[in-house]
Amino acid sequence: MEPSSGVGAEKRPPTVDLVKDKNGTDQILLQNPKGASVKISLHGGQVLSWKTEKGDELLFNSTKANSKPPHPVRGGIPICFPQFGTRGSLEQHGFARNKMWLVENNPPALPSFDSTGKAFVDLVLKSSDEDTMRIWPHSFEFHLRVSLALDGNLTLISRVRNINSKPFSFAIAYHTYFSISDISEVRLEGLETLDYLDNLHEKERFTEQGDALTFESEIDRVYLNSKDVVAVFDHERKRTFLIRKEGLPDVVVWNPWEKKARALTDLGDDEYKHMLCVDGAAIEKPITLKPGEEWTGKLNLSLVLST
Repeated sequence: MEPSSGVGAEKRPPTVDLVKDKNGTDQILLQNPKGASVKISLHGGQVLSWKTEKGDELLFNSTKANSKPPHPVRGGIPICFPQFGTRGSLEQHGFARNKMWLVENNPPALPSFDSTGKAFVDLVLKSSDEDTMRIWPHSFEFHLRVSLALDGNLTLISRVRNINSKPFSFAIAYHTYFSISDISEVRLEGLETLDYLDNLHEKERFTEQGDALTFESEIDRVYLNSKDVVAVFDHERKRTFLIRKEGLPDVVVWNPWEKKARALTDLGDDEYKHMLCVDGAAIEKPITLKPGEEWTGKLNLSLVLST
């Protein structure tokens, strides 16, 4: 992100504050010394906002989003776990995005930041007999660190641990809604020559033929075994999103386009034009953990401005 022109901006410490939304749901607000910010809701462990030091919002949120639990918010970065899509008796995209998460070491020892000027918060979702075990009979702990660096980069690090007596498997996706100028004007690079599963054609497998993805209609694909870096170019806003990932081999690309957008009650009819979902994910080959094993996945989002 651009360096701050404010005098003494580097000298302000990062801050981590506990705030509430209009429904009384706890949220964590991270700010770096330059004024960039990230807001995370304890409902779903969901990042809702990621702003530059100038206050520009980088994540899309629908004006029609239902922010009252147990509904997930349409926008930001919902966490899809332990499944992506619909399968069996679990709700679509799993339950993690609909549960209340806890701040680790509750009551939280806020603020949390390190010597590099990075502000962060550690959240946790644990299985429970009266809740998750009834729909997904596995004992787990899901630890999530959300951090905002001095350069404005946003990082999510997940650790999922099996604390059960039997193995279990799961899929995961960070369903990231990027805010864009116009879906018809952006391009996505880094997925060329990859195989993908097309959810609009009953998960049939195809191979990407183009050098870059551009968008002219609905898209719902899972690209397999992708590079560790993909990029969304938004020429009108003169900015590029870089998506770096570790432990997340797949990339979901989704935009509902006009017809499906009109059918979604929590999305404005024309809002599909200003959003693009590009997810770091592990979907095709679920992750299997034996008792005591732990999996780690990392997503890093950064912004590059052009002149």
